[in-house]
Amino acid sequence: MGRSSSWRVLRIVRVLVRHGLDEFVFRLHLLRPYRFALWLLPGFWFCDRSAERGQRLREALEELGPVFVKFGQALSTRPDLIPADIAAQLTRLQDDVPPFPGASAEAVVEQSLGAPISEHFASFELDPLASASVAQVHGATLKDGTEVVVKVLRPGIGEVI
Repeated sequence: MGRSSSWRVLRIVRVLVRHGLDEFVFRLHLLRPYRFALWLLPGFWFCDRSAERGQRLREALEELGPVFVKFGQALSTRPDLIPADIAAQLTRLQDDVPPFPGASAEAVVEQSLGAPISEHFASFELDPLASASVAQVHGATLKDGTEVVVKVLRPGIGEVI
């Protein structure tokens, strides 16, 4: 495993531990070499385990990013493979993904168009109509008055996926 891969795995372990999911770290064969690091992480000693296990897993997947959210979405469609409490929470990843800031969406659109939004749109709503793991949708009005929706990819999603 390369150096960057090792750092990525350690970041995943840190997030899982911070969300009180160290039980997964101990069970996953891939993470066995990193188990020693658990004792060094403050999250291991001070994490809040009062929330449901499924909720903690969902929040960890959201924190880890779009690829992990997609993984959670796929798992949520197979309640026969995972415990009911986890399946119920992962189902929320289907339509309850937190949006990214509207200003970031505006910057992505301007970068894609190569011009300020005002050159192409009479108005652009900063609050998204819907948000998903890879993109979100914003309402807008073209210069000719046509109402449209603009699908905006999450910033940096190309590098992640």
